[in-house]
Amino acid sequence: MKNNPLKQLGTLGQSIWLDYIRRDLIASGKLRRLIEEDGLRGMTSNPSIFEKAIVESHDYDADIRAMVHEGKGTEAIYETLSQHDVQSAADEFRPLYDRTDGKDGYVSLEVNPHLARDTNGTMMEARRLWAALNRPNVLIKVPATESGLPAIQQLISEGISVNVTLLFGLPRYRQVAEAYIAGIEARAAKGEPVKHIASVASFFVSRIDALVDPLVEKLGAQSKEAELAKKVHGQVAIASSKMAYQIYKEIFASDRFKNLSAQGGARTQRLLWASTSTKNPNYSDVKYVEALIGPDTVNTAPLETLDAYRDHGEPRSRLEQDVKEARWVLERLPELGINIDHVTRQLEDEGVEKFNEPFDKLMETLAHRSPQHLPRTS
Repeated sequence: MKNNPLKQLGTLGQSIWLDYIRRDLIASGKLRRLIEEDGLRGMTSNPSIFEKAIVESHDYDADIRAMVHEGKGTEAIYETLSQHDVQSAADEFRPLYDRTDGKDGYVSLEVNPHLARDTNGTMMEARRLWAALNRPNVLIKVPATESGLPAIQQLISEGISVNVTLLFGLPRYRQVAEAYIAGIEARAAKGEPVKHIASVASFFVSRIDALVDPLVEKLGAQSKEAELAKKVHGQVAIASSKMAYQIYKEIFASDRFKNLSAQGGARTQRLLWASTSTKNPNYSDVKYVEALIGPDTVNTAPLETLDAYRDHGEPRSRLEQDVKEARWVLERLPELGINIDHVTRQLEDEGVEKFNEPFDKLMETLAHRSPQHLPRTS
């Protein structure tokens, strides 16, 4: 594994995380091997991942059976299972967390997706999950909806580490970074420590191209816009990400944040590239990993993408290459009749639903389970 491309990402300043969780991954020792052999530095989860893990395996049946016997409801069963997995994974990552002084080694758990438009509900749930998990190296995932912004600020001010999820647009990213810094400022003003508060801003990448590309392809058939459409096709997601990184550098190089860092050791809120598996089969299966390698960033990818990158990745710092071209791509979109703010708003709405649906499906599955319906253990 001398020239393992995954491990080389770390030398370029990027942390590779796994967008997947399942009990057998941890129990089998595979997670530990990924940490040791591939340089894996964290893990993310979401309701869809848990739904597949619980429904598509028998690893959880005995626990579900026991909790059904105890009369626990579906949400209580889900929380017990998901929290157990997150705690177990966090324990595997704890040595890394300690060794990096809290920079890496995090595992994320999301608040109930139905709370995405409920500020107070989100805060209450986040506090409860933070206390229940009881690990310094966990992140509570809060969606970057308008309602999520004040929750993010308040939770950070209370010392709760947050993974801001479902982030698509550049204006919203500025608001997310502002919420984080304001939360740090509020905590520092109370004389409370800020050094070990962690946060990432999870910018969803491939979904942007998945929505924009079909719009561009339609225009590509019209002679007037054909050449421009061809140039921006498949480029919008990476262009948006590159501009997000420029915003990140601007915000966290400001005197405002430098003072927080110098006085209390506040950490930057790193950009995390999420949704980096390739949706279009015509694109490289490592397209959204290769293009977004840069210092002080995180890329969270599913196992399939990790395997692909280990096999044929070509690590090189590219995040700040072609920034002018990235800006040009975004500036040309109105000429094609595409309003990127409308696109990202649609993606946010759809993203909330994409997490609600598997969550509801899982609740329905658990509601129909009983000791009679579950396979007998040997």
